[in-house]
Amino acid sequence: MSRLLGSVRARATLAATLVVAVALVAAGTAVLLSLRSNLLGEAGTQAERSAREVATELAVGTPYADLSLDVDDRPVQVVDDDGVLVAAGEDLERITGTGVDAVKPQPAASPGGEHDDADDDDDSGESLEPGEIGGRITVSDGTATIDGDTQDYRFAAVPVKTEDRGTLTVYAGAPLSAEHGAVNTALTVMLIGFPLLLAVVAWVTWLVTRRALRPVEGIRREMAAITASEDLARRVPVPGTHDEVARLATTTNETLAALESSVERQRGFVADASHELRSPIASLRTQLEVAAAHPELLDLDGAVADTVRLQRLAADLLLLARLDAGERPAEARVDLAALAREAAEGRTGVSVRGAEGPVSVAGSRGQLGRVLANLLDNAQRHARSAVEVTVRRDGDAVVAAVADDGDGVPAADRERIFERFVRLDAARSRDDGGAGLGLAIARDVAVRHGGTLTVHDAPAGGALFELRLPGDRAGTARDM
Repeated sequence: MSRLLGSVRARATLAATLVVAVALVAAGTAVLLSLRSNLLGEAGTQAERSAREVATELAVGTPYADLSLDVDDRPVQVVDDDGVLVAAGEDLERITGTGVDAVKPQPAASPGGEHDDADDDDDSGESLEPGEIGGRITVSDGTATIDGDTQDYRFAAVPVKTEDRGTLTVYAGAPLSAEHGAVNTALTVMLIGFPLLLAVVAWVTWLVTRRALRPVEGIRREMAAITASEDLARRVPVPGTHDEVARLATTTNETLAALESSVERQRGFVADASHELRSPIASLRTQLEVAAAHPELLDLDGAVADTVRLQRLAADLLLLARLDAGERPAEARVDLAALAREAAEGRTGVSVRGAEGPVSVAGSRGQLGRVLANLLDNAQRHARSAVEVTVRRDGDAVVAAVADDGDGVPAADRERIFERFVRLDAARSRDDGGAGLGLAIARDVAVRHGGTLTVHDAPAGGALFELRLPGDRAGTARDM
């Protein structure tokens, strides 16, 4: 069963069929109940009409023998106040449901017969005048046998007050065979028609879902082909239906594009990292091989410098890998102003100004310190004489700006410099310009902290790097 219902088509078909089945059963039940109620009401009306016809004859003094009791072969009884049957149809053989099972009457000989209780009210409590027919009708169901034919009937009891015979009750019945026949016919039609209708619903739902899910199958096949070929440049087909399936295909293609871009970026990163690592490793190996052959030619300072550069590059690559892996920064309270002064300490030509008190942000002290250090390294590398660091509050944000008096950054390169392993023409020296990872790391850390890092023109004509981070509101409130 689980395999049978393992597809969306099968589950959708089953669900649609069940819903329609429940709706049909509910509607069929309502129709049958309504039909039965209407037919019972019609039978009751017919029985009441027959009973009133006989009651009208009694009200005008018609003798029992002259009453119309055998019209349409319907069972009729006339009962007096004492529950004695005084008149009945000649062909009535048996009756139930009226409260009087007798079928042989015991009437007075004529309307002039005596009745000791002529002024009594009828059993229903309704006060009637002689010759008046009661308005309170009692309805009951039972059976009657007329001329050997037994059927179900609905009986109506109508009281009537006579001049000389007191209050009489006329029971007249209407057959329920039409009601039973109509209900049975309707039930038979439903039992035959409902399964056929459900089969049609299941078949149509199966076809419609197959057509609706055909694009999904196309997407699945293409995704399987992409997985097998590892060709992320391929895209799944987008149907022209402008529905949920089309949006799914569009989103899938966007995801594939983002994945392709990420993979390409990762491949480029690995290639660039390998290239950057090759130079210091080759240089260090050369110096060690020369030193091994000619110890007097060992350039110890150069070997140490290459080792330090190799160590820094490895640390940068490790930090970038952690950032790419989605590592979230710690939610510690960091005083950015104090961190800026700490980063500037011991650097020649670097001045720090800004807020006197603490300027708090939430984040990782080590990563934010790395951002400021990278910005200061970059500024000192390009400055002519001076670098200025400014930390201030700007509404709910905290801004740390690093400005130099160098040549600045051309407008066309102000985004490109934040890419990994990018060095502008003026800074292509690996010895002076680094590996091109400092600004990329700085921006990635800023983004991870919910902030931004941008570059503008400095007032002194150089470059102005502006780090904007969300302020630590809890820390600011404590500071106040």
